[in-house]
Amino acid sequence: MGLRNSGLTIAVAGAEFGWGSTGKLCAVIAELRRSAPVPLRFVGLASRLSRTLLAAHGVDQWYDVATDDREAVAEVARRENVSAGLVVLEGPAASSLEAAGVPTVFVDSLPFLWTRSDLPSLPLDVSVYCAQRCIELEPHSRDLLAAVRNLQWVEAVVLENSGTQGAHPGNASPAAGPFQRALVSFGGLRSPTLTDWTSYPRVVLPAALNALERAGFSEVHVAGNLPPEFPREPVRASHPVDGASMKVTYGALPHAEFLRHVSDADVLLTSPGLTTLLEAGARSTPVVCLPPQNLSQIFNGRFHSRAVAADTRVRWPDDVFCEEAVLRDRTSSEEAVLRQIYGGISAAAKSPDRAETAVGAGVLAALERARAGADWSGLARGVGSGGARQVAGHVLALARPTSGAVSG
Repeated sequence: MGLRNSGLTIAVAGAEFGWGSTGKLCAVIAELRRSAPVPLRFVGLASRLSRTLLAAHGVDQWYDVATDDREAVAEVARRENVSAGLVVLEGPAASSLEAAGVPTVFVDSLPFLWTRSDLPSLPLDVSVYCAQRCIELEPHSRDLLAAVRNLQWVEAVVLENSGTQGAHPGNASPAAGPFQRALVSFGGLRSPTLTDWTSYPRVVLPAALNALERAGFSEVHVAGNLPPEFPREPVRASHPVDGASMKVTYGALPHAEFLRHVSDADVLLTSPGLTTLLEAGARSTPVVCLPPQNLSQIFNGRFHSRAVAADTRVRWPDDVFCEEAVLRDRTSSEEAVLRQIYGGISAAAKSPDRAETAVGAGVLAALERARAGADWSGLARGVGSGGARQVAGHVLALARPTSGAVSG
């Protein structure tokens, strides 16, 4: 069996909710390969949304099992002689691995988000529960986390900047020249309760491209989990400023290549997923936060504005949904709030002109504020960037060869 006998096998899984979990798995796997004293082998559970981006990190085998099917997960653990588990935001996977006798590290990158109704889905008794540091944690969130058996706070779980990337100044000075190159990122877009995941880009992408063209940008790459036919759909573009033309390319990027694009861009326009904001902050890249796709992105955009001391967020018009109302009515689980958010975006996509106009105006205004400068590294500096190394250390401590293999 090769590495199964001479090294360690780690089972990995991530939430099917955008690409944030994938970015964190990429960062921790890279750190594990760098620091492990023995060869490592990785097997994946479910996580279909992550597979393409994780291909470069050498996941040897994927299993199409339901993460809450404990018998199926236990069979994988026995077959693959799994030594430890690494799970990001997919509570059932962590619980199933633990039930199979596999000590597991669970990474919670959104500890500020949970309400009491979310408690049953959190693996409170997992071997190591790594909560990612955040800008603000409300008292009710602290109370929930007090129920965790082995809580370990970690810094942001991102690939640390090598020093060869990110030439952007980390201070609040205005940009040295006009913005010319933009990266537009939509992330993974999908989630378990979202029926039409194209609604968001159908409204936001034309608005963003029109605004970038009006602002005189010359080069734009659109990254994310867009459907193959999407770039060929017509974009209602304005006439270029002063006769200039704007080159637009499309395509999902492997994680390392995405980070190179983040470093090279004059500005990143992104739906405010926390992992992407932290990765941009580690490279001091200016950011415009596109309208939020979900509840966590409302918090993320606000955390980012506070940390960088500049509000470069773009908000939805109130007839799509009002952020303040969503947060005020947040008395049930995240799933209930998501129905309200997704419903508003879906309705806007059916008659997009008004929402597109409002979002486009918001992008133009946010670009002007970004051009004035900000403390772009503020978010990453505030929570640290060594979380991948810290999480990898916990995984290796659980998976040490003396811990034994999973038995049948």
